[in-house]
Amino acid sequence: MTQAARVASRPLVLLTDPIVPEAHARLAADADVELLPPGLIGEASDQALRDCIAQFDGLIVRRQLPSDLFERAHCLRAVVRHGVGVDFIPVDRATAHGIAVANTPDTNSNAVAEYAVSALLAMTRKLSAFDDAVRNGDWNCRMIAAEQSRELRGSTLGIIGFGAIGRRVAEIAGAGFGMKLLAHTSTPSKLPPHVDPAELTELFARSDYIVIACPLTPATRGMVNKSLLSHVRPTAVLINVARGAIIQQADLIDALSNGTLGGAVLDVFEQHPLPDDSRLRALQNVLLTPHIAGLTQDAAMAMGLAAVDTMLALLRGERPHNIVNPEFNAVNQETTK
Repeated sequence: MTQAARVASRPLVLLTDPIVPEAHARLAADADVELLPPGLIGEASDQALRDCIAQFDGLIVRRQLPSDLFERAHCLRAVVRHGVGVDFIPVDRATAHGIAVANTPDTNSNAVAEYAVSALLAMTRKLSAFDDAVRNGDWNCRMIAAEQSRELRGSTLGIIGFGAIGRRVAEIAGAGFGMKLLAHTSTPSKLPPHVDPAELTELFARSDYIVIACPLTPATRGMVNKSLLSHVRPTAVLINVARGAIIQQADLIDALSNGTLGGAVLDVFEQHPLPDDSRLRALQNVLLTPHIAGLTQDAAMAMGLAAVDTMLALLRGERPHNIVNPEFNAVNQETTK
């Protein structure tokens, strides 16, 4: 079947993972929808995508795609990230093959920001440790609560990346808790008056808490390393809601182990799932969560509906504002299936 014939019929869209029922129903009203078999991870997931991709017009992405996916025969016209970060998608290869790529910006920014702030509170008040103590019958742990707990008001928060997430973190932390705010961003002139720009080494040296909220790019990959961590305060807490590869994990573990850094809250890691033998699991000054910062009922609904609306617009030949590769080559591909 030619691409023209495919366009004339109902398009076929693949979901790498389920989306909320309301969004699925909206998509199914105008397209035929299939779901990648559940439970596949790693190479099994990659191979399943390679084996089936030829038949689909659209792909909604919630997991890492294999880098060679678009090198195979296909009739794909649109790939939409159910979320913000497009590092899950080989965008350059999509562009080379005339495939539009889009994301759903700002749909989970508040969810991620609220997670970051909840992480600040959980660490300052040692909630996990006191919960464990009470469950184990140690009510007298309250006698050391004052010496182990801090308040956020008046402390300094450094934010790396000042996009939608970073801005929302700053709003909550500044207006809600009276924190002093620093930010490292490529556009410091756009910072609000109550947020001071800072270079990375200065931000690490001055901050009581640090939130990483920048995208993963060649420039930010491995950015938080031994050299940068040498500037941090020994009582500081580092929170990563961005991508695991921004931190050189071995250097972070060493800093947490030797007292260079006071604590960390990590929602993302160099490898997902976190390996059973990861040294992070043994550290008592770390909170670990399975990449859930942006996962709330509200965000899932917003992301699902935005992903579907964007996909349908792209399949109609429209160019929504959230295309991330506007230079894609819209050549009519006469792919035979």
